[in-house]
Formats: sequence, structure tokens, C-alpha cells
Amino acid sequence: GLHERWLREWLRSQAAAELMVSDDGETFELQTEAAMVLARKGTPTYAGGVFSHLRNPKVADGLAEAFQTGLGLTYDGQGEGSEQHVEAMLAPMARALLVPRVIPALDGVADRLVAGAKVVDVGCGTGLALELMAAAWPDCTFEGYDVSERAVSVARDRFDGVDNVTIHLAGGEDVPPTADVDLMMTLDCLHDMPRPDLAMGAIRAAISEDGTWLVKEIKSSPEWSKNLRNPMLAMMYSTSVASCMSSAMSSEDGLGLGTLGMNPAVLESMVTDAGFTRFSMHDLDDPTNLYYEVRP
Repeated sequence: GLHERWLREWLRSQAAAELMVSDDGETFELQTEAAMVLARKGTPTYAGGVFSHLRNPKVADGLAEAFQTGLGLTYDGQGEGSEQHVEAMLAPMARALLVPRVIPALDGVADRLVAGAKVVDVGCGTGLALELMAAAWPDCTFEGYDVSERAVSVARDRFDGVDNVTIHLAGGEDVPPTADVDLMMTLDCLHDMPRPDLAMGAIRAAISEDGTWLVKEIKSSPEWSKNLRNPMLAMMYSTSVASCMSSAMSSEDGLGLGTLGMNPAVLESMVTDAGFTRFSMHDLDDPTNLYYEVRP
């Protein structure tokens, strides 16, 4: 159990921050909406993963230096456990939506997966999306690409002994030009890349002429006034400084898009420049992300 005096003082701090409710400072309630975000890991709205990783103070020193040099930190440079932190943030919505909602929204893709398709996930991280997809469509072959050594190590352990999943330590620009990929995926990662334009060019050369590219990106607008309506905007920009834009600025030629930089207008322009001709957006039941269907 917990010591009552210590617990009461902490609960009062939570009530003062309006994370809990108390009329008398003695009894406290975590309301349903707060519980869905902070306590119930099985719900797609769970966001406790945002706070699951405490960074080494040296990482903060590196970020402070980046303000002077302009050169950001890669995800591996953002401290031990950063790969698990990313999965903890993305997993609830991925488990809730990717297989049951997102894939069925893409024209003809589910049928191709049932028949057996080649699927490539660029920016696969620790491999969660590939795991969900491989469980749903075991007749497909899957490949994942990521530049984080730690994330790739976790992903390879995850698929140890699995014959139809291969993980590559490489960036999106290194995907080979095979022109035979049925489904390409970039899930919440283009804005993290220093050169997403180079990755898009490689993706165009790798995808089949009748293939589909699924893009998941943060829901944002090119208009500042519209972004201000987002109640999570402050956290998103702070996350960008600490992680997303830092990664996107981790090379001298980085474009530095950051968390909210890949809005629909920017994405459509970039994929068009990469040689894609069809672009559509799916606004599913995801409060923070948009899903795009891109085709040659």
C-alpha cells in the first residue's frame, strides 16, 4: 500500500492541475475522459506513453547545442530507450486502427493482401505495424527499413524465427528500385526524415505501377490560425523540438519539417514532385493523424 499523507498531498497537486476532481481536498476522482487518456492502456486514446521515457540530462545539453549549430539529434542520439518511447506513443492508435480501419479504406488493398503481397514499411521503428500486418495477412512478405540501430535491433528480435519479415538497417532513400512493391507504408515518419524528398524518390522507384503507398502523418494545416485550434498544439511543437524536428535537422542538408511540417499541401506537392499522380486523403477516427492513399 501507499502512505496516506504522501498520497493525499500528491492527489491535491493533481487536482490543482485539474487532472483530477475534488470538492473537499480529501476524496479525489479521475474522470472518465482523463482515465481514457492517462490510465486505460487498452484504449486508442491512451497517451500515457508520452511520459514513459525519462531522458538523460546530456540529451538536453545536446538539444541546447543544436540551437547554436542547427544540427539536431538522430533518434539514436536522443537517449537510451527512445525507440521504446516512440512505440509507446504510437501503439494504441496503431492497434485500434491500422488493420480494422485504415487498410480497408484503401482501394483494393485488402484483397491484394489476402492473395499475398509484397509490403514495405519505411521508418518501421521497432516493427509494431509490421507485426500487426503480418498477423492479419500471413501470406504476404514484409520488409522494414529504419536508420535507428536500436529500433532495428528490437525489430529483429521481434521477428526472430519469422520467415516472411525482413528488417533492414537503412533509410528510405536506400530502398532498392525493384518496381514490385504492392503496398508501401510510411507511418508517422516522413516529417522526421532529414530528406523525405529523397525517400519519396526511392519509394516511387520501388513501388509497382499498380501499387499503393499508405502515408500516415500528423494532422496539421499550412495556416497558423487553424493549427491554433488544436488543443495539443503546444505539446506537438515541444515534441518537435525535442524529437521530430531534431531528427529532421540531424544532417547538414536536412529540410527540418518537424512534427507539423508535413501538412496535406506540403505532402501533395512533394509526392507529385516524386512522380506520383494520384493523391487522396482519409480522415479516420484518429484525433491526431491523417491517412493518405498515394499511387503512381
